[in-house]
Amino acid sequence: MEGFIRMFSTLFVAVLLLLATGMGPNAMVAEARTCETLSHKFKGTCLRESNCGSVCQTEGFTGGNCRGLRRRCFCTKHC
Repeated sequence: MEGFIRMFSTLFVAVLLLLATGMGPNAMVAEARTCETLSHKFKGTCLRESNCGSVCQTEGFTGGNCRGLRRRCFCTKHC
């Protein structure tokens, strides 16, 4: 019986330490936000995202996406 109590208390303290340090099963992970803005240099209808991404990289962004009903180029970067 004494061995069971000792094992239980050790396990209980270990679980408390894991939860207190944020390493438990519900640890929160921070994700980077992505900011978007309409491209100033892209002209015409955005049909290929690779073209949009290339133009956006010349504007200092990390990439770009074709969006919307009017198929415009939106540049993206991590905020």
